[in-house]
Amino acid sequence: MNWQALDLSILGPAFVAGLLVLSTHVPLGRLVLKRGIIFIDLAVAQIAGIGVIAADQFGWDSSPWQVQIAAVSTAILGAMLLRWTEKRFGDIQEALIGVLFVLAATMSLLLLANNPHGGEHLKDLLVGQILWVSYEQLIPAAIIYTVLLFSWFGLKIGDKFPSAFYLIFAVAVTVSVQLVGVYLVFTSLIVPALVMRKLSGKKQLVYAFILGACAYALGLAASALFDLPSGAVIVWSLAVCGVITSILLKNSTSEKITYQTAINKNIAQEVAVKDEV
Repeated sequence: MNWQALDLSILGPAFVAGLLVLSTHVPLGRLVLKRGIIFIDLAVAQIAGIGVIAADQFGWDSSPWQVQIAAVSTAILGAMLLRWTEKRFGDIQEALIGVLFVLAATMSLLLLANNPHGGEHLKDLLVGQILWVSYEQLIPAAIIYTVLLFSWFGLKIGDKFPSAFYLIFAVAVTVSVQLVGVYLVFTSLIVPALVMRKLSGKKQLVYAFILGACAYALGLAASALFDLPSGAVIVWSLAVCGVITSILLKNSTSEKITYQTAINKNIAQEVAVKDEV
């Protein structure tokens, strides 16, 4: 255990990156659960990854804007395909999302087949390199996330354009994958929303965000102390924190029900005594 590894100059930007990802993925996760399309995040993230890999293959990796355009374009195409399948084959949408994910994942393998650094590229895509994120890299991401959140909650474009959800989702996932990787993007989307699914309104969003933030902080600290891959540790941190929070919420709910039942029973007894008198 290396306490000197808790360097805020490294962990600070990584934690801020996690908070930015949660800012969009917590509300999007609630929508994903509501729609019943749990694995759409994995599929779109993997498709965005194809864009990043293709940009590298064409020699565009030296131009960040070309990489972003390639990633966003492929993600939007994939999202629009899923929007079309939702309208035409809504009853098997989740199965189609799974098929699309497998196709995108294997396409990544094919594109990297002859690349001597293919294994490293694939690892970066899946697990991410969150510790290498800098504050400068986070500024464009923060601007994009702000525009997306304002468009959804402020302008409420989801009520006006049914396809807006898929477009916003595609852009958010594309940005997030390049910050934290596919696995952490999926976990950030699903786990907080799943744990807090029985809550409602702003309370659900706030509690889900706090859960995610705590998990990111604990995961980053643990990965630094034990010299383990940060992305993988944070995924496990989110899962463990989610399980513990679920148990606490369940016990809290049971206690409230028991307490309310006792109050109702006492009231009923008092009424019965008054009636007898």
